[in-house]
Amino acid sequence: MRRIPCFVTALALMLMLGATASAASFFFSTGTPDGRLGALTRPASPGKIQTEAADDFLLTEATVINGATITGIIPQGTSLANITEVEVEVYHVFPLDSDTSRCLDAVSVCSTVNVPTRTNSPADVEIDAATRDSSEGTLSFVPRLLTGSFSVQNTVVNGINKKPNQTTGGEGPATGEEVEIRLTFTTPIFLPEGHYFFRPEVLVTGGDFLYLSAPRPIVAPGTPFAGDLQAWIRNDDLLPDWLRIGTDIIGGATPPTFNLTFSLRGETIPQAGTPGQSNCHGKTVSALARQFRGLQRASVALGFSSVDALQNGIDLFCEP
Repeated sequence: MRRIPCFVTALALMLMLGATASAASFFFSTGTPDGRLGALTRPASPGKIQTEAADDFLLTEATVINGATITGIIPQGTSLANITEVEVEVYHVFPLDSDTSRCLDAVSVCSTVNVPTRTNSPADVEIDAATRDSSEGTLSFVPRLLTGSFSVQNTVVNGINKKPNQTTGGEGPATGEEVEIRLTFTTPIFLPEGHYFFRPEVLVTGGDFLYLSAPRPIVAPGTPFAGDLQAWIRNDDLLPDWLRIGTDIIGGATPPTFNLTFSLRGETIPQAGTPGQSNCHGKTVSALARQFRGLQRASVALGFSSVDALQNGIDLFCEP
C-alpha cells in the first residue's frame, strides 16, 4: 500500500482548516432596555393603522441571519398567547430604494415631503427578499415574560404627525409587562455587506407592543459600531417618509436620541460573491461549500430547510 507523505497530510489538514477558519458566528445586539422610551410598532388591524419603528445595524461582510430577539412591553394582565403575529422587514438606508425625485432637502418648501429630513432614515420601501412573517410561515416566534412591571419615561404611539406638527413631546410614561420575543427565520435572511434598518411589527390582541429603547451610543452587553443611527418611526399616514423618534417627535432644547432593543444572530459568509455580478452565484456556492464542507451541511448549519431552499436564498442574495 502506498503511503501518503506526512507533509502532504499536514498540507491537506492545513487547507481544510484554512477553508473553515473564516467561518464565524454573527451576533449583534443594541443591549438591554434603558427605560427611556416605548415606541409603537404593529401591523394594521381592524380600527388600527400600521405603525413601524426601526433601528439600524451594520454588516461588515455577507451574512446569513437566521434569528433575532426584540424586547417591548404589553399591557399588564395580557397573556403571552395574545401575541399572535410578528413580521420583520429590513430596509436600506435612504436614498437607496427611494424616490429621490421628490423634494428632499430640509430648507426648501416642499409639499411632497412630510418630514424635516430624510437623511439617515430608512428607505421608502423594504427589501422584498428580506421580509419574514409568521402568518406566512417564514418565521416562528416564542415570547417570554421578563418582568411583570416595567416602566418607561415616555412613549410614542399616536403622535406621529406630518411637519410642521411633528414635535409633540411624546405621550408620556407607561408601565407594562416586559416581554422578549425570540424569532427564528424559517427562511433565513441572506444579506451582503452594508448598513441596514431592522423593523419588526407585533400584533397583540387587546393591546399594543411598545418597542423598548436601548442606550445610544450602544454600551456593553451591546455591540457598538461606528455610524450608529437613531431610531425612526412612521405610520400609514406618513408613508413613504419617516420621523426621528427623538429629534423630530420628542424634540426639546436638546432632543434625545434612541436605539431600540433587538439582537440578530447568524453566520458570516466572508468569501461570498458580489450581488449583481455574473459570477455571484457560483462564487457564493463555492464559498459555502468550502466553509461548511458541502452545501448539505451549509443548509443545515444556516437554518435552510433544504439545499434547494439555500440555492433559492443565494439567487435572492445575488440579485442587484
